[in-house]
Amino acid sequence: MLHSYAFSNFQSFRERTEVDLSISRKTALTDWMAEAETGERVSKLMAVIGPNGSGKTALLKPVAFIAWFISQSFQQPPEAGIPVTPHFSSPNEPSEFEAVVDFDGKLWRYVLRCTPERVLHEALYQKRERFGYVFIRDWDDESKSYVVKQQDFGLPAPEARKVRPNVSLIAWAAQFGVPLAQRIAATYIITNVNVFGRMPMGDLAVQMAAQHFQTHPEQHKRMNTLLSSWDLGLSGVDLQEIIINDPRQPEASPQKIWLPLGKHLSHGKEFQLPFALESSGTQGAFVLLSRLLETLEIGGLAVIDEFENDLHPHMLEPILELFANPATNPYRAQLLFTCHAIEVLNLIHKSQVMLVQKNQDCESTASRMDAVEGIRNDDNFYAKYMAGAYGAVPVFN
Repeated sequence: MLHSYAFSNFQSFRERTEVDLSISRKTALTDWMAEAETGERVSKLMAVIGPNGSGKTALLKPVAFIAWFISQSFQQPPEAGIPVTPHFSSPNEPSEFEAVVDFDGKLWRYVLRCTPERVLHEALYQKRERFGYVFIRDWDDESKSYVVKQQDFGLPAPEARKVRPNVSLIAWAAQFGVPLAQRIAATYIITNVNVFGRMPMGDLAVQMAAQHFQTHPEQHKRMNTLLSSWDLGLSGVDLQEIIINDPRQPEASPQKIWLPLGKHLSHGKEFQLPFALESSGTQGAFVLLSRLLETLEIGGLAVIDEFENDLHPHMLEPILELFANPATNPYRAQLLFTCHAIEVLNLIHKSQVMLVQKNQDCESTASRMDAVEGIRNDDNFYAKYMAGAYGAVPVFN
C-alpha cells in the first residue's frame, strides 16, 4: 500500500508538498481505511479537491511518474530526457520525489532527485528497526559517472556503473534479473494521467475498455451487474468483434478490435445500441470501471483525474463503496483521485481529503483537510467548504 509521497519543484508546485495517506490511531477506523501488513493504518482512498487551475492534476502526476520511472524508464531511448518539468520560477533547480510504500510485509522508502537531463540522486531504503539503505546512487560531476553503493540489492557492480542517466537503477536492475528490482518494478498502478495531464475520454478509451473486458470475463460480468444496478437504462453490455482492413496497407493482416453495444429492454424486447450513441455518463462509467475493477481484482493503486467526469453526483458513493467493501476489495486496493463533486465531503473522513490552491505567484500548495486549524469532527464539511471556510475554492474578483 502507498503510505505517503512527497515532491518539490515539479510543475506548479515549487515547495515541498506531501500527500500522507497514513491514519492516526486516534481516528476511528472506517471501511475506507485499512491496517497495512507492517502495522500502520493507511487510507484506502484520498480525494483531491480545489478550483480549476489550482494544481489538482499536478498533485497526482508524481505518483504516475514514479511508477513509470521505476518500471519502464529502461525502455526509452538513451538520448531521451526525463519527463519532469520544474516550476518555471526555478528552471535550473532539480525536482525531488519521495514515496513510502509497503510490500512483502516490509516498509520501503524511495527517493529521487533529478533534472530533465539526468538522475542526480536515487536511493531505496528498507525499514528494519529504522530505515537503512538498499542502494544509493549519486552523480559525480567530476568523473561524469555514477557512484553506487549497495546493500542486499544484488546488481553486479559493473552493471550498476553502466546505468544510463535517464533510467532508474530499479528499472535497470530488473533487466538483469535482480529479484527485488523485478518485484518493485511490477508494483501495480493504473492511471488516466500522463505527463501531459488527463488522458482524453473518447472512442479510443472506449475501445481499450472493451478490449480489457473481453480478456477479463469475470470483470465483464461485474461491470454488467454494476452498470445495470446503477440504473443507466442498461441491462448489460455486449462486446462485438470487428475486423478492420487498412486500405493504405492492403498486404497487412486485418486488425481485430472489440466494440461495446449497450443492451436495453423496451416493451419486453431487447435492443442493442452502439456505445457511441450512449450517454457520455454511461461511456465514462464503462471506461472508469475497466480501470477500477482491474485494480480491485489484484490490489494496487488507481490514480484517477476528474473521477466523477460526466457522472451524476449520486454515482460517487456506490463507486467509492467498491473500495470500502472487503468483498469487492479483498486486497486493500487504494484510490487517489481528483474530484469536483464536493458531495464527497459528506462521505469520507477529513483525513482523506487534500485541499489544493494556487497563489498569485502561480505556486500551488496542498494540505490535508484535518490540518486546517479549528476544524471539528462534527462540522458540516460540505457547507463550510462551500462557504470558503477551508480555502481551495474559486475566487472571483
